[in-house]
Amino acid sequence: MTTPVDPETVHAEAKAWYAKHWDPTMALGQWWDLLADSGWAFPSWPEGFGGRGLSGRAAKAADRARGEVGAFGSPSGIATFLAAPTVLHYGTQEQKDHYLPGIVRGRDVWCQLFSEPGSGSDLAGLSTRAELDGDEWIISGQKVWNSGAQHARYGILMARTDPEAPKHRGITYFLIDMEQEGVEVRPLREMTGDAAFNEVFLSEARVADVDRLGAVGEGWRVAMTTLSHERDPDNAGLGDSASFDGADLSTPVGEYAKALGEKVDGFSLALSGGACRLLDGIVKESGAANDPVMRQRLMQILEMRRTARWSGQRAVAAVKAGGQPGPVVSTMKLLGSETARRTRDVGLQAMGPTGMLWGSDTPEHGLFHAYSMFTPALSIAGGSDEIQRNIVGERVLGLPREPGESEQRELPWSELRKS
Repeated sequence: MTTPVDPETVHAEAKAWYAKHWDPTMALGQWWDLLADSGWAFPSWPEGFGGRGLSGRAAKAADRARGEVGAFGSPSGIATFLAAPTVLHYGTQEQKDHYLPGIVRGRDVWCQLFSEPGSGSDLAGLSTRAELDGDEWIISGQKVWNSGAQHARYGILMARTDPEAPKHRGITYFLIDMEQEGVEVRPLREMTGDAAFNEVFLSEARVADVDRLGAVGEGWRVAMTTLSHERDPDNAGLGDSASFDGADLSTPVGEYAKALGEKVDGFSLALSGGACRLLDGIVKESGAANDPVMRQRLMQILEMRRTARWSGQRAVAAVKAGGQPGPVVSTMKLLGSETARRTRDVGLQAMGPTGMLWGSDTPEHGLFHAYSMFTPALSIAGGSDEIQRNIVGERVLGLPREPGESEQRELPWSELRKS
């Protein structure tokens, strides 16, 4: 049967399905299997991979129905936000069949291995090397700010395969097994007290050539597709467990949902959009919307969210049409970090004196405070705000590039100055 694409019809069908099948005593793994088999796990994904091929609006309608029933959502995190959409776009049929079932059913946690100590915002300047040895690639280098790497089964990895090519052209994209010799993960403690990020050391780790995603030297193009999905409005927020860490799948799903809500951190709230829901609760509880100045600031946040959603739709549409998202991704990134700062400031101000406190006995059980402590990271992660403004200035406004930058873009990577 073909699922109707009208959002309201989809909403009614999804709500009826959730009302019939939702059971909080069911094992977590059993629930995720049921979601995957029904196509309600990720409704906008293709049939056969946990989806129904629905439009973004229809998929949102299905998720709204889930929330109304009170059912727990599908797995979430790097695997579903970044890895799966990229594999769906560039992967061979064999790669899709091998990797996507574990993502859709919550069996496999993934991490992102992009940034490096010497090339954070200058992602194309990365120095991790990949050398072909028969039908395998030998990977050596260091990555940093890798969220969830301590739990990850697989990683999406960018590595340099041709140091004599210009820096954007000599990169290749891989799907790497994190559970092998030659991969060492070291957690990084944040000022929030959490350790969501890590540094990863690769010492002659191996990746089969069949696990190369896209053509050799085309890794930059594949990576831009990954980054365009980082704020994809069709996917973000459709799951509950933004920091899913490979929990025991035999745990009753209701117990897992409760435990997840109690241990959620600032990173998870930023990734899943949960901070917006917390802000709504704070505003309602405090009556902040009755103040005309606060009401104006709330409307500014709302409009920024709408603009970010429109930018995300443009970026994803460009990728689905076979092109590249372009500087609109930088606009999305800037909107995201600015919205986070404004959300933090409005929420803390609405709390009044309790906004200065810390701990589980504060409003929203301290979750909003954890998010507030995490927000500075959003101006750095994924390329700093300063770099994004440069991109918008040069590629949208037509401002001149930095002196010598055009010439350097055509030089072999091996001849560039390294930090």
